[in-house]
Amino acid sequence: MRKNTARLAALALASAMALTACGGSSSQNTGSNDGGKTDAGNTSAIKDLVTYEATIREQEGFFILNTEKAADLNVLCNMYSPLLEVDENGQLRAAVAKEWGTEDGGLTWTFKLRDDVKWVDINGNEKADCTAQDWITAMEWILNFHKNGGNNSSMPLALIAGAEDYYNYTKDLPEAEAKALDTSKMLEMVGIEAPDDYTLVYHCTTNAPYFDTVMTSACMYPIAQGLIDELGVDGMIGMTNENMWYNGPYFETTFTMNNEKILSKNDAYWDKDATLFDTVTIRMVDATQQYQLWQNGELDNISLSEADLRTIYDDENNKDHAYLAETRPKKFSYQMHLNYAKNNEDGTPDTNWNTAVANEAFRLSMYYGLDLTKYWSRSNFINPLHNENVCYTMKGLLKYSDGRDYTDKVQELLGMPESDGEHMRRYDKEKAEAYKKQAMEELSAQGVTFPIQIDYYIVSGDQNALDTQTIMKQIFSECLGDDYVNFNIKTFVSSVTKEVIQPGIHSYYISGWGADYGDPANFLDQERYDYDGAYYSKNYSRINQATDENLIATYKEFSDMVEKAGEICDDMDQRYDAFAEAEAYMLEHALTIPVQYETQWQLTKVNDYSKMNAMYGAQNYTYKNWETSTTPYTTEQYEAFAAEAK
Repeated sequence: MRKNTARLAALALASAMALTACGGSSSQNTGSNDGGKTDAGNTSAIKDLVTYEATIREQEGFFILNTEKAADLNVLCNMYSPLLEVDENGQLRAAVAKEWGTEDGGLTWTFKLRDDVKWVDINGNEKADCTAQDWITAMEWILNFHKNGGNNSSMPLALIAGAEDYYNYTKDLPEAEAKALDTSKMLEMVGIEAPDDYTLVYHCTTNAPYFDTVMTSACMYPIAQGLIDELGVDGMIGMTNENMWYNGPYFETTFTMNNEKILSKNDAYWDKDATLFDTVTIRMVDATQQYQLWQNGELDNISLSEADLRTIYDDENNKDHAYLAETRPKKFSYQMHLNYAKNNEDGTPDTNWNTAVANEAFRLSMYYGLDLTKYWSRSNFINPLHNENVCYTMKGLLKYSDGRDYTDKVQELLGMPESDGEHMRRYDKEKAEAYKKQAMEELSAQGVTFPIQIDYYIVSGDQNALDTQTIMKQIFSECLGDDYVNFNIKTFVSSVTKEVIQPGIHSYYISGWGADYGDPANFLDQERYDYDGAYYSKNYSRINQATDENLIATYKEFSDMVEKAGEICDDMDQRYDAFAEAEAYMLEHALTIPVQYETQWQLTKVNDYSKMNAMYGAQNYTYKNWETSTTPYTTEQYEAFAAEAK
């Protein structure tokens, strides 16, 4: 067995370091400034962190197995402990599992658990030991259709032997009978077992050398049978912060809807070396309020709107000018998902658009012809090229055995030039004009009329979205010409899914994907043709409803390449090579078009580079081992953090 016996001592030491600071703090803390270090006994420069969440991202549930919403998981990851967690570099490390590994190339995985993890109630009263049985109980809940309604089930269904059979078995049962099931039937059918209280074994459907990365996702968190007995099956979905059980680093001691949440340190938490805050207050704040709250000393970190950023950046005498800090890229890779089966608003097919977008020259004219620099400047006008995205898979997700990033291979296959720091690498005016000329000739012969109408939908009344898409409209006009395309900004009332995506009235939609586990399949599977698990193909590109034979043939070729790459399990470098070839093929044919990464500017007393930072999973918002300062970090300090992380 390949064993991982990660130790947290190095992290604890790194987290005890605080950089030189020079200002005031709103937080109640006892951190000292002694030339860059805190006292050895301090766990953090800031003892009581005050941070924020957008007003539209309210927590709606407390049961981690029953939600797939980031707004929930960003809080819940602090109340539950997983088998494995990630460090500030995105590498797996021990959590409840102290050792783990596979002896057969990823077909069977064994996890050896700690024996000192406790479930406690909100008052810190011990309720039960946390054992391997809690992951068995959780798996039965995840796979029981009438208990969990399919939430968080996609990865277990695909990866764990017998999981799909048990899911279908429960789905066919009467609801009352399914809800009455314990774990015995599931253990007969599903490839999960606990030889003893502190050993857990998973049997995969195929060799899955990346299976351990799945342990960071919500679907693989534990739940105690004692809590189910206490609340009842029907009571689990509606559990609250006051009656749930905790085995993570914090309690959620206060939950005030649309106002704030307060997390308090769990003294029974198993990781005694961890750096934790005494409290974390998460305030629900509108973007327009953030800078004022920062100025009032009421928040320890904020993101800056374009207007506030320009005000501070353009004035060297502004008191916050020296503290502008660029955020670390988030884990999402944003793409332009083209709709190949668009409908008009009356439900009839938009034949003109559908014919045009099926034409490869038309797609490539957009791929090479749209200079997105102004679009990126909306969120990062200082370093817009830091948002440049030339791949589909997120950079930083995967590494070859020699340390090379997976996306470097994709760029190599695409022939992508090195960045000069000033110009968008994919943009090629000559190629775009040639493809435009070709597309107009070919499409005119098919009866397409010009300019081709491009419909993009934003929520009604959102001025920021309107300003952003007004920039995109200008880009289409300036780069491709009004004789060729006409960009229409349209609105929906409240639900983009119900009002736009499901009726299929969008020409394209920009959406970001963040991986659930560490493998290219989790990205590329979303675009496969005629595959039930392909989120984007089914919902956004609607390729399965397209009719153009050449387009379908191209999509099928790409899908076959992805499927064959997924069959390579004995050599990860070969696996990544095969996926990279499939990804490059998809982009060379502009089946989807990469748009951006997510960076912006902030004012902060938190070192983002000390946080958990995986390009997959649900843990990046865990308030553990964060390095902080009682005063804002400077631009130079953040540049040093970024340089050290490369």
